[in-house]
Amino acid sequence: MFTMAIAATLTAMAIPALVTGLDDARAAGAARDLAARLGEARMDAVRRSTFVGLRFEPASPDYLITKVVDGNDNGLRTTELQRGIDLTVTPPQPLSWQYPGVVFGMLAGVPEVDGTAPSSNDGVRVGVSRILSMNPNGSSSSGTLYVHGRQRSQYAVRVLGATGRVRVFKYDWNGRRWIQQ
Repeated sequence: MFTMAIAATLTAMAIPALVTGLDDARAAGAARDLAARLGEARMDAVRRSTFVGLRFEPASPDYLITKVVDGNDNGLRTTELQRGIDLTVTPPQPLSWQYPGVVFGMLAGVPEVDGTAPSSNDGVRVGVSRILSMNPNGSSSSGTLYVHGRQRSQYAVRVLGATGRVRVFKYDWNGRRWIQQ
């Protein structure tokens, strides 16, 4: 009886840590997945010698992600995607299909990766077109994607336009700073 009480107490103490760890693993996986998709789009743009990108379409409650390819060598344009000139390569899908509980956004109290106060809690910071475009020469449009889980796991995927380099950051709540992963 005493042994069962000890086991139940230890289990009750371990469950919150397990839930937090699972939440962080999902958010980290989503951030790495976005970085991999962007890297794949960059290599695809160089291989095809045309613009390839990821489009982020607002949908309730989150964004839908679609891989798109330029169809007429003038870059990726929203109107040309709507007309079928620029092509969608993958069907639109939310992050939550692969990473339950993970959404685009910024948690309260988290600064931008560059240390400034956030202008909004919107997690997609890629310009008005909502397209992160990779160029045939390996460069890209600049942007930052913020994702978080249900708990306090906050990640950022940042693309540097001049080089197309993609980096993943995690917010450290104790140090109150972003750490490159």
